[in-house]
Amino acid sequence: MTTEPTLDAGAQRPLAVVTGASSGIGRALAKQFTDHDFDVLVTAEDNAIHEAAQLLARSGCAVVAEQVDLATAAGVEQLYRRITTMGRPVAAAALNAGVGAGGRFVENDLADDLNVVALNVTSTVHLSKLLARDMVRRGTGRLLFSASVAATMPGPFYATYAASKAFVHSFAEALRYELKDSGVTVTSLMPGPTDTDFFEASDMVDTKVGQGPKDDPDDVARDGFDALMAGKDSVVAGSVKNKAQTVAANVLPDRAAAAIHAGMTKPQHSDDS
Repeated sequence: MTTEPTLDAGAQRPLAVVTGASSGIGRALAKQFTDHDFDVLVTAEDNAIHEAAQLLARSGCAVVAEQVDLATAAGVEQLYRRITTMGRPVAAAALNAGVGAGGRFVENDLADDLNVVALNVTSTVHLSKLLARDMVRRGTGRLLFSASVAATMPGPFYATYAASKAFVHSFAEALRYELKDSGVTVTSLMPGPTDTDFFEASDMVDTKVGQGPKDDPDDVARDGFDALMAGKDSVVAGSVKNKAQTVAANVLPDRAAAAIHAGMTKPQHSDDS
């Protein structure tokens, strides 16, 4: 089922695409676009994407929802077909869809870890390939990749998530260099712990980071949107603590950084030392 407000090819507003937009940072990013006079195509796998689209459309901009599972290749292709049927160029895209899997790797379900890779990594490569080619052909466009401060160091007790975000950040930086003379900008958004449903969905409520202070997703999205529009290569969003963590990660050996990270992500009921 797809929400169908007016979003025709003759519209004067630029078009943005935001994935993982039913809640959290993705929904806040979509609001940044509507607040800045973009029409927006929002997508997520859950039914809440339709309610999100309706609320976002109150800004006066056209917002359409496409409910699709981007963890599958078929889902990515479905979203891209929806984009192309609009007959409008994508001025900006925020590739934000992601998921985590907390706990010890050897105890986690394999399906959960593979889903992290499929959504956070594979779908990001797949969708950005399609969008970036179109943008390069036009000689203009903006891509925002949601990475994480977790990308800067090994992440025990959500190992596939931290590794996936390291991939996303590295991929975004590499793509930015390749496209530097194309008219297309690429920005990596690196938030820290944020007040979303991530920790509950990832089974990480029983951790220090899950129970600790968190940034407002609206603040994170604002930092990301501003960096995207300024054409910056990356932005560490949110609190000063997030920036300090990235600085520390650059100077600490991986073994030490992993130990520090584990102190935040280890389940508190765990007897792992």
